[in-house]
Amino acid sequence: MSQPPTLLADARCFALLPCAGSGSRAGTAAPKQYQPVAGVPMVRHTLAAFAAVSRIARVLVVVAPGDGVLAADASISVAACGGATRAESVFNGLAALRAQGVRDDDWVLVHDAARCLITPAQIDALIDACLPDAVGGLLALPLPDTLKSESGGRVVATIDRDHKWLAQTPQMFRLGLLHDALAARAATGFAGITDEASAVEAAGFQPLLVRGSAQNIKVTYPEDFALAEAVLRSRTT
Repeated sequence: MSQPPTLLADARCFALLPCAGSGSRAGTAAPKQYQPVAGVPMVRHTLAAFAAVSRIARVLVVVAPGDGVLAADASISVAACGGATRAESVFNGLAALRAQGVRDDDWVLVHDAARCLITPAQIDALIDACLPDAVGGLLALPLPDTLKSESGGRVVATIDRDHKWLAQTPQMFRLGLLHDALAARAATGFAGITDEASAVEAAGFQPLLVRGSAQNIKVTYPEDFALAEAVLRSRTT
């Protein structure tokens, strides 16, 4: 296994939100991250959660080139360097953070803009768990349901769910480690890289699993919007 970089006591925490996707599965005319949920664009709820965490020095939102939706808000740091895939957007965003003076030993929390139900408490819990860790880690949940594999639309096997977790975000790693892990897969178009942890795993590390929340869903399908709105409204009553 590769050796993680040395921990530095003065390492800072930054957040990186890939926000360049089209959200085709959501069935919306515009990118889903800008669709209203509980009265405001979904990404605004995500940004509000990170803004409430004092240990986050800055949040960088990675959008597609030409996307000016957030550009008019001077309080939001935006980099129009989104790529064709989520992994490419994150890779480009890490380069943008470097260019802005973020150090390789600083921590970066990568979070899906469409996980708008994340809470400051969950972000803080991840930071608390990862700061003393040699590698970093991610929010996740133990798999609660029976898992099936299929072929041609029919079940071919039931898979043992023991020791299996559903990955969530944020996922927290040092900038240099994550950048190098993604760079090692860039020539393949980031094949097989479905999240930051998978890149770090491919580099020979074992990320820490930090228990998340069942409410921290990624809004993906049309019915998810109603669920997200109900949860958000319940938090204000």
